[in-house]
Amino acid sequence: MRRQILLMGCFSLMALASLPGQALFDVEIAPEFGAKEIRVSPMLTTQVIFIGGVDMVQTTDTYGNPAGEAPAKQWHDFIGFTGDESGESLGWVSINHERIVQDDLIGDGGGMTVFKIAREGDSIVVVDQTLADGRSGKYFNVDFVNTVGPTGMNCGGIVSEVGGRIWTAEEWFRTSNSSIDDRDTSDFVIGTGTVDGQTAPVGFPGFDGEQIKKYQNYNYMVEIDPREAVALRKQYNWGRAGFEGGAVLPDNKTVYLGIDATPAPWAKFVAETENDFTTGKLYVYKHDADEKWIEIDNTVLDNMLNFSSKAWEVGATMYNRIEWVAYDPVSGKVYATETGRDNPGSRWAGELEDGGVFAPHHIDRASAQGVADPAADEYVDYYGRVVEFDPATEEMVSFLEGGPDIAEADATVCDYPITHLSNPDGLHIKQIGDKSYMVIQEDLNGDTYGRTPLGTYKNFASRIRTCEFFLLDMQVEDPTLEDLVRIGIVPFGAEVTGARFTDDGETLLINSQHPSDENPFPYNNSLTLAISGFGDFLGGTTPINELNPATIIGTLNVRPNPTADRVMFDRKIDAAIYDMSGKRLQVYRNVNEIDLSAFTPSTYFLRTEDGETAKIVLTN
Repeated sequence: MRRQILLMGCFSLMALASLPGQALFDVEIAPEFGAKEIRVSPMLTTQVIFIGGVDMVQTTDTYGNPAGEAPAKQWHDFIGFTGDESGESLGWVSINHERIVQDDLIGDGGGMTVFKIAREGDSIVVVDQTLADGRSGKYFNVDFVNTVGPTGMNCGGIVSEVGGRIWTAEEWFRTSNSSIDDRDTSDFVIGTGTVDGQTAPVGFPGFDGEQIKKYQNYNYMVEIDPREAVALRKQYNWGRAGFEGGAVLPDNKTVYLGIDATPAPWAKFVAETENDFTTGKLYVYKHDADEKWIEIDNTVLDNMLNFSSKAWEVGATMYNRIEWVAYDPVSGKVYATETGRDNPGSRWAGELEDGGVFAPHHIDRASAQGVADPAADEYVDYYGRVVEFDPATEEMVSFLEGGPDIAEADATVCDYPITHLSNPDGLHIKQIGDKSYMVIQEDLNGDTYGRTPLGTYKNFASRIRTCEFFLLDMQVEDPTLEDLVRIGIVPFGAEVTGARFTDDGETLLINSQHPSDENPFPYNNSLTLAISGFGDFLGGTTPINELNPATIIGTLNVRPNPTADRVMFDRKIDAAIYDMSGKRLQVYRNVNEIDLSAFTPSTYFLRTEDGETAKIVLTN
């Protein structure tokens, strides 16, 4: 028997063949997208290794309070990883806390937590340590207050490939003392501390004794020692800006810096001496100049306090939020996420007048949109992109554009593209053997135009942003969105951040930041997770797009099969699941994966609206 029915929402008229028992799809079918907990490829395993607000960190003497312990701060962002050359463990993990709060024990502002991990069998474990300052335990608060002064909104950062040196980025540019949430807002003296008595003895060559406003001691790259959980210096000679990311090249002298602003300059520091970043020259990029790197004198404190303004004065190229930066050791190129912003036009019009120039790809995008230039109010940049800088040619180009465009502001689940990339933020490149892999993470700065579909949570009148993370084989030439391999998705409301592989390439560390408080514990907290199992295909003979073993039934790719919990498809489908007797158990609309974890282990049948069928084996 064949019947035709009109289904609401995604469906139009379609013919469906009957199976024994129930034959037709229901009119109302709840969409499946996202989750309230971490979701990754079924071939990978996931562990929660650090919970913000729950796990206790060991503290130092702070604000007159004795050393002790306190709940870790929340909003995990950057992950730094410093390998253990002794081989006794995998190494030290450094976690940024982007949230700014006053804290008597940990310190005002943002912060960092460090801990040491090892591999035991197939699991990652946090190792007990005793530091030189006498603190003992698993998790340690990084002491900024007593060394360099409080830190703020610690977002991205830098991991040097040489020696695993770590810098944390103080994003969210501050313009007054009233916005830093600091208990002591008296003037700050570099190398001494505040006038009112907060001690911060670590200074910087050439700037010691300089007096600045307290808020001007925020928004730098700040180096830490992860082995001892202490801040070493604020990098005053790299300038003061809303830093987010950076990369130290293998020469151990050249540093590329990303600034999260609209507009943002592309910056470079070159040290005079290898491995010594206290002296050297600072530059900004101007793509249309014969000499594309323009020096900003970093021995003048005023230049460093107003770094971006000085960049526009010399005509630096303007970008729309450069966030994380990564170096590809195979190609020798540098990549950065240009996260994008809906309507950047009015935001950089003033800097255009000051001398800044637009990046060529923004001029091309504006032309394609039929607007005068990127300074026009109508210019949009919803999805952002990954950009590529070639140090050999000194050319910066768009490497991978986000999207695709969705014409309607409120895209429904039906409109949501199977393959997309919205607002890339976190970026990491890992070389394994002679190949490199890029990990791209989303930070949705909006929820319209297909960044997340209308009705992904509870009902069709609400949204909660759902961010995904992807893997890209860097051997692919001229990659498109179709070349991205979706590794997983973080819980509702969370940003996915910090992705970084352990040195052996087996485990990917990621953060789930500021999730919805409606998620179940622990996914209602910021988390650091270890995702293991990559060694089976990274650097091996198995193609990256075969991360999951697949069963091909007709033209439908069902993977993995057998499965312990869920199956995924190579496209979105409308389908129903039946048991062995032909009884229909569940109907799914417009999905590219189905969660079967609530079903009893057995054999089931899937049938699509196009008549394709697949036998699925659900194991224990």
